[in-house]
Amino acid sequence: MAEMQKKATRESYGEALRDLAEKYPELVVLDADLAAATKTGIFKKAYPERFFDCGIAEANMMGVAAGLSTAGKIPFASTFAMFAAGRAFEIVRNSIGYPHLNVKIGATHAGISVGEDGATHQCNEDIALMRTIPGMTILNPADDVEAKAAVEAAIQYEGPVYLRFGRLATPIFNDPSTYQFTIGKGITLREGSDLTLVATGLMVWESMKAAELLEAEGIHARVLNIHTIKPLDTELICKAASETGLLVTVEEHSIIGGLGGAAEQHLAGRGEVDFFQCAVPPLGQQVKGGHGVDLVVPVLHAGGLAHIGGVDVHDVAPDAELTRAVHLSAPDVPGSKQPGH
Repeated sequence: MAEMQKKATRESYGEALRDLAEKYPELVVLDADLAAATKTGIFKKAYPERFFDCGIAEANMMGVAAGLSTAGKIPFASTFAMFAAGRAFEIVRNSIGYPHLNVKIGATHAGISVGEDGATHQCNEDIALMRTIPGMTILNPADDVEAKAAVEAAIQYEGPVYLRFGRLATPIFNDPSTYQFTIGKGITLREGSDLTLVATGLMVWESMKAAELLEAEGIHARVLNIHTIKPLDTELICKAASETGLLVTVEEHSIIGGLGGAAEQHLAGRGEVDFFQCAVPPLGQQVKGGHGVDLVVPVLHAGGLAHIGGVDVHDVAPDAELTRAVHLSAPDVPGSKQPGH
């Protein structure tokens, strides 16, 4: 079998902006001195007059984007997730979310798969932060095809949208000739009756691989691709919960407030379903293994432990006793002799 083509969703983001520019003449792009890393430089090269570099001033960039939206433009404000959701949160909340302005936030380098960029850039809190903002739609595509479809869906949607993209190249598994993206509607990628892996972003493909490993042990895992965290496809998730009785959410985000937190809120009180999260522990809680540990998270596997790869996590803390666990994997993070964006 030929090796699957890989591409980082941040690169898909830049290409989509360029490719959609003629179709949507009101589209403009802003960046905070990171165009080469966020890949908005692809758009800048083709449409320099519609690109605005706001410098290392992310909060100001969000304010500029808000103003442009009131003048009829469709602005995409782009920077790393740590800065888009973290540093600029107050402006996003008060100047974009509160008035429900038509601003799109393209946040790249999200999650622990940022790898060699270091712990300060491994943003595992952004989904939680954005979920708290009324009216904010949150999209977290899994591959190149889905990322490009998500960008156009965001353009067509009237209102604020947070798009989460990765630094790491990930397999392209969706077929562009048949794929359809609908905001708020998850996708069943694989049927199964024993448990459901509810995944988002780069962890979708990893969950498909995990399902293959489980199948070899006679465990039939359903896999859901939840590309929209908000609004959440509660109908699809509740259906899977009723039919399989066991849900495991899989994400490269904090165990607090991400996909797992959103799903758990909607499943509260449903006594017929077991629920586990495969996510990043809170800072200050350590996992056994020492420096550069595999991230260990609670998850039920009928009859024992299941492996879903491994990832190098910086500064995740020690000594959590977890009796049921899998090794969460972001896809392999390639080594680098020097940090780079």
